[in-house]
Amino acid sequence: MAILLIFLLGVGNFAMHKAVLESRHPLLGQLPWFVHLLGGRIGLVSEFLVLLAALLLVANEHSGWGIAYLAYSLFNALAAWLIITRRL
Repeated sequence: MAILLIFLLGVGNFAMHKAVLESRHPLLGQLPWFVHLLGGRIGLVSEFLVLLAALLLVANEHSGWGIAYLAYSLFNALAAWLIITRRL
């Protein structure tokens, strides 16, 4: 059950990350040069690696990482909302 929840949170994190990239927020232009490699896809690769690590840890019965990934997802949701609605 925890693996399914983390997978669904990961799908949401990817969607939020993509929405932020497509928002063309001025803040994105201030990021370092290496973030802009491959059109910002480096961030999606790092998002995938975080999701993969969380899935592997929870699959090996380290359930605390599921709660950590939930907290990470909530933080991502808040940050994406702030950026997309231009409140930041």
